[in-house]
Amino acid sequence: MFQIKNLNISHRKDLRPIISGLSLTLNDGDKAAVIGEEGNGKSTLLKWLCDPASIDSYTEWSGETVGMGSIGYLAQEMSPEDKAKTVYDYLCEDDSFFLQSQGELSQTASKLRIPVEKFYSDQLIGTLSGGEKVKLQMAKLIARRPDLLLLDEPSNDIDIETLEWLERFINAQEVPVLYISHDEVLLERTANKIVHIELVRRKTVSRVTVAKCGYREYVTERMNSLEKQEQLARKEQAEFDRQQERWEQIYRKVERDQNGNTRQNPHAGRLLKKKMHAVKSMQKRFEREAENMTQLPDVEEQIFLDLNKCEVPNGKTVLEMHLDTLAADGRTLASNIDLNIYGSKHICIIGRNGGGKTTLLKKIAESLLPRDDLSAFYMPQDYDSELDAKQTPVEFLSVTGDKAETDRIRTFLGCVKYTAEEMFHPIGELSGGQRAKLFFIKMSLSDHNVLILDEPTRNFSPLSNPVIRGLLRDFRGVIISVSHDRKYVSEVCDTVYRLDETGLRQIEKEQ
Repeated sequence: MFQIKNLNISHRKDLRPIISGLSLTLNDGDKAAVIGEEGNGKSTLLKWLCDPASIDSYTEWSGETVGMGSIGYLAQEMSPEDKAKTVYDYLCEDDSFFLQSQGELSQTASKLRIPVEKFYSDQLIGTLSGGEKVKLQMAKLIARRPDLLLLDEPSNDIDIETLEWLERFINAQEVPVLYISHDEVLLERTANKIVHIELVRRKTVSRVTVAKCGYREYVTERMNSLEKQEQLARKEQAEFDRQQERWEQIYRKVERDQNGNTRQNPHAGRLLKKKMHAVKSMQKRFEREAENMTQLPDVEEQIFLDLNKCEVPNGKTVLEMHLDTLAADGRTLASNIDLNIYGSKHICIIGRNGGGKTTLLKKIAESLLPRDDLSAFYMPQDYDSELDAKQTPVEFLSVTGDKAETDRIRTFLGCVKYTAEEMFHPIGELSGGQRAKLFFIKMSLSDHNVLILDEPTRNFSPLSNPVIRGLLRDFRGVIISVSHDRKYVSEVCDTVYRLDETGLRQIEKEQ
């Protein structure tokens, strides 16, 4: 059994709470999913559990753990130092990995759908695809046989087949698993406990909910509860408004009577004075009752954005691409690629990790971004390639820098739940989800009719992802994307291609 007792974490910079009063017990076999909006401290929680000193530079905390044992921790991002190592050197750092038998290594490689020779490769970690990096970290983790698994976004970037393996892996664990994921299907199929971290009242109050149920059950019960709370709050407010209206009528009548009768009839004046005192007492009683009225739900996952509905005429040639070979870092990834797009299509490219999907999408972007007859926008998988870590969100989104534009940008940032302080924090201090929101704001601020998106939903919370999917589903222009998000592929895309060594072929979309 593993426990967290009364954990409190706050930011050093602005003293804003991150997590308040979290107590959690995990027993063997528990699969606890940590959910919440972007920048709410989910990764900070796992870092603290792995190594409290790792968050000392930006937080203050109090609390304790009981029964930790050995920990297997999968970080959301690999360090620059690890990215500079070869695959072999990275794996050799952990004796337990190469103490496995050849059969065990082959079995691990087979489960992760990578060749066992990859473990001995001198390829630099930094040149691997996002999914390949996750797989290598998982391989290293499996070898340790830890007492507690902490997984920060293990589903990011891995292909659909490996996602299905990850589901089986999590479900088969006999030790407690505490994990963060934005993949709703994975959450639905694995979690038996939910830890929901929220920051409400403009991110000034932390609220943590621990529910002993599956993800879908939690979301359904939460939505039903919020709906009932909203109905009750509106009913009580309507009754309060009616009471106020009646009170104002009585108050005005007594006030008129006082003004007309006080001098002519002193006795009546004294009675009216008592009546006015009673009317004012009634108002104070109403005000006390108002303090105890049911409040409208205070939730944080709403995102208020609208992608401009820029259409592409039916039949217009958007892309006609043929590649004899698709290569990266001197390696041929695929051959004989043909992709032709006409009119407004929503396209998704799927395939195994390291198969060249991101490389192909970059080539598509290089072809479409300079076009004068289209307005294309590119959202990369690696945000750092387009974002300056030292810039603020306002600076990144600014074009002219004038006051009217700045005010508009701040309004958009507020619509995606940025606080006033976060709008001027360096981008390098923001979470992956907060950085992803910057790209969507950029789309909303401009009239683009072609969106080139590499894993567009990967860093959004499972509670806000349905809103993101809705925005993209309703977009009337062209979407050319890469994704492993099964709900995104199903709900947003009308055409799906699979990329492998032999090329690109259209496949039937799964419902």
